[in-house]
Amino acid sequence: MFGAAVTRDGAMQSADNINRFRGEGLACVRGERLVFTGLDYDLGPGDAAVLVGPNGSGKSSLLRLMAGLARPAAGAVLWDDFAAGDDAARHFARLHFVGHMDAVKPHLSVAQNLAVWAALRGGGRHDAAAALDTFGLGWLDDFAARFLSAGQRRRLALARIVATPAALWLLDEPTVALDRESVAALMAAIAAHRARGGIAVIATNVELALDGAGTLELARYAPDRDAAVEATAP
Repeated sequence: MFGAAVTRDGAMQSADNINRFRGEGLACVRGERLVFTGLDYDLGPGDAAVLVGPNGSGKSSLLRLMAGLARPAAGAVLWDDFAAGDDAARHFARLHFVGHMDAVKPHLSVAQNLAVWAALRGGGRHDAAAALDTFGLGWLDDFAARFLSAGQRRRLALARIVATPAALWLLDEPTVALDRESVAALMAAIAAHRARGGIAVIATNVELALDGAGTLELARYAPDRDAAVEATAP
């Protein structure tokens, strides 16, 4: 079973008083193709896991299973020994998911975009302003989002994860379009999140400076051809 390398003693637990976030025997079928099978992971407060593997190995698909946005073809995603999918609303409330789409509303300003996201999660204006400063966007708070560069849009999307608390961060290729300073700001935000007892799972194709993070190689769970055909046969 895969487990992240470091669990920080005495780390603050989330409001849900979480102990473990686990996947057991997970299999994923995408477009009638078995992508991975027999995948396990085990993460606790302060842990981080980096998902690596070639394109098509299932990194994004695994994040979607973890987020409850898709159901596994086999196995279970568990939060404190309870299936996360049994209470989807509660699971969504305990996580932040940043995918490939930035979900930025072009007709709103930078500050308005983040204020909307923060309000949906119970945060206020102060939280949103601090999050913008974290990613160097405070000076653009009244700037129309449609004029942002790709990197600025990505930083705005990432500001959501620090605007309001959540026990679990699921980040899909979060460094895409970021400059060196922005990557450093993201790594610092992840470190602070873990120090508070949060869990982070990051899918990436680049090397990240994440102290004590475990690595989950998706290619290890790729099915052989015969198993893939059998799993998807009518």
